[in-house]
Amino acid sequence: MIRLALLSRCGCLLLALALLPPAAARAAGAPPPSLIPQPAQLRLQHGSFTVDAHTPVVLASDDAATRQTADYLVGLVARTRGLHLRVAAGTHAHAIELRRDPQAPVAQAEGYALDVTPDGIRVTARDDAGLFHGAVTLWQLLTPDARQGAVDVPALAIRDWPRFAWRGLMLDSARHFQSVADVEKLIDQMAQHKLDVLHWHLTDDQGWRIEIKRYPELTRIGAWRTPPDAGRDGEPQRYGGYYTQAQIRAVVAYAAARHVTIVPELDMPGHAQAAVASYPRIGVTGKRPAVSADWGVNPWLYNVDDGSFAFIDHVLDEVMALFPSKYIHVGGDEAIKDQWKASPAVQAKMRALGITSEDALQGWFIGRIGQYLDRHGRKLIGWDEILEGDNLPADATVMSWRGIDGAIKAALTGHDVVMSPAPDLYFDHVQGDRADEYAGRLGVESLKAVYGFHAVPDVLNATQAKHVLGVQANVWTEHMPTMAHVEHAVFPRLDALSEVAWSPAATRDLPGFLARLPAQLERYRAQHVGYADSAFAVNIQVDRNVALATGKATVTLSDQAGFGDIRYTLDGSVPTLAAPRYEAPLNLALPATVRAASFAADGSALAAPRARVLDRAALLSLPGTELANCPGSDFRLRLQPTPDAVSTQPVYAVNVFDACQLFPPTLMDGIAAIRVDAVRLPRNFALAGDAKLVVSRPHATPFGELVVHADRCDGPALATMPLPDPGHGPRAFSLHATLPAQTGEHALCLIYTAPVDGPLYASGRVSLEARP
Repeated sequence: MIRLALLSRCGCLLLALALLPPAAARAAGAPPPSLIPQPAQLRLQHGSFTVDAHTPVVLASDDAATRQTADYLVGLVARTRGLHLRVAAGTHAHAIELRRDPQAPVAQAEGYALDVTPDGIRVTARDDAGLFHGAVTLWQLLTPDARQGAVDVPALAIRDWPRFAWRGLMLDSARHFQSVADVEKLIDQMAQHKLDVLHWHLTDDQGWRIEIKRYPELTRIGAWRTPPDAGRDGEPQRYGGYYTQAQIRAVVAYAAARHVTIVPELDMPGHAQAAVASYPRIGVTGKRPAVSADWGVNPWLYNVDDGSFAFIDHVLDEVMALFPSKYIHVGGDEAIKDQWKASPAVQAKMRALGITSEDALQGWFIGRIGQYLDRHGRKLIGWDEILEGDNLPADATVMSWRGIDGAIKAALTGHDVVMSPAPDLYFDHVQGDRADEYAGRLGVESLKAVYGFHAVPDVLNATQAKHVLGVQANVWTEHMPTMAHVEHAVFPRLDALSEVAWSPAATRDLPGFLARLPAQLERYRAQHVGYADSAFAVNIQVDRNVALATGKATVTLSDQAGFGDIRYTLDGSVPTLAAPRYEAPLNLALPATVRAASFAADGSALAAPRARVLDRAALLSLPGTELANCPGSDFRLRLQPTPDAVSTQPVYAVNVFDACQLFPPTLMDGIAAIRVDAVRLPRNFALAGDAKLVVSRPHATPFGELVVHADRCDGPALATMPLPDPGHGPRAFSLHATLPAQTGEHALCLIYTAPVDGPLYASGRVSLEARP
């Protein structure tokens, strides 16, 4: 237990504050407050204070920022609790008091003190951000459950401040475009979690999203792309959009009022296809490409001549006028150097500069941009590739995304760093691997995994560790066409991120975090935030082959987080708290239907009910998302039917390098046929140098086949099903074939042999059919 002695404002009271873990709070007879992120120091005391519609919010500091914080608090409580407080000036008894005080107990930047006694509530801070954070913590105390109206707040003393100055979230608006309202909704949730940096990814190969008045073609041309299969199966004829400068100013102001700084990113020298499509003269070849409709890494680069730099400088001038942030993010990642290598003019420039490699030329390029930003009082930040070369400005900050090696190198060489590694903090990775999970990248980055992220590499000493400014999660939106997809990817992992970024590392406690989370889920519901319940969704598992052989199933129920009570039914009804509690595996005779859901200790639902039908036909049928990759490549995506589909289901598991999957070993006695519900998907992936890894197989029919092999991918071919003409057939179709008789357990290897210069194919469901 950590203790800290602090003097009160009057100097007459010695207050012992203790960080009280949830278990100790329960032992003391009171539940822990459901606060996320966990405060640095918290002590529960005796008594409580009731806040109702008659409780005034008193402005002890007469300034605009305090008034703004009060108004935010009042509005948020009204929306989420239905409790309408009023702001008042002067002195009032039994009130909520907000006070800016240069002598407030917490001296750290953004810190605050929050005291609840039976006589009232006081929030004090030395700066505006701290007072705002204290008000957000108070809002959480006022919303401990889903009830409406008055609330009893436990007496307590909190002294709180952030662990890191950079507590960030990156939103990619280039691949898919979000409305201003969507962006502001996300900023609001960031503020409620004490995150303070929105890294806004505004330009890439697939779209230019920021109005630049000097260069109107950037939004007239660069903001729009023609999707694959445009106009078919719900795919739009063109996709895009952009933010006007007026809209950006409004979003920046909205964020600033919530103490969130927006750091814009304009990617360079690579990921520049949309810019070059708008103004070919800034590219290397002088040719005009289309705005890319492919995900991945494209080859188009900025040129390195004076005209291209003048263009970039003019763009940065307008960007800096819109965003007052100290940092400007210039990307710097995944710049394929083929165009530079092939350009006589670029090679001549390298010789003139005495540069011997294209990687060093990128370093010179980034250094040139950094110098321009420095002359305008700004700092350059970029992905960890900016460390390549010798011209990086001394005050440049590195965002480490290729694991943590970039962070270590940056800190060792004296550069500040933001920890943002893939896959740990890449929220485009799915939260779970259930069949009903949304589109995204595999493997799974669970709520638990994000909570356990270690922000400061162990190899750094205390001095080097000071270069770690903080942490950031990234929301890449290739597979997130709508805000519903973004919210599913971000929440509730944002809660875990906030605790990693704000709370002291020594206080982190996963069981305590999970115990505090149900109240936050209620806050999400009150604000119509579509969070994912992947961590708490019940998995209903059975040994398929034992059940097929015996007609009896041993069913186990579990969830990813290992938290909460699982309740189940066997009669098809929806589980409630009155349903049986899962204690041990269930032994059931087939056929049966199991429904299960998980509940928090307060009775609130942690996840929607899940169901599984257990009969012979169901046990012989699996969704394609449950089929494993064939040996040789672990790359795996969950894709929607079209790149811009606004639906959340269905999704299909795809390995863009090898169209081969394994149906697991199954008791094949009596199996006569196989049915595959298949789908044709656009092959819109720019693989750059990795294109050579795509497996191409011979095909006997014009459009390829689905070939089923016994046991292994080089095993005997059991069935061959020709694929339909992709130019005329439906996107989704069924394939059917008889199978030779087999006995015992056998796996099946399913391989699509379609030409690799055509569409991708995936299996929505694979079903084995028994003889009548």
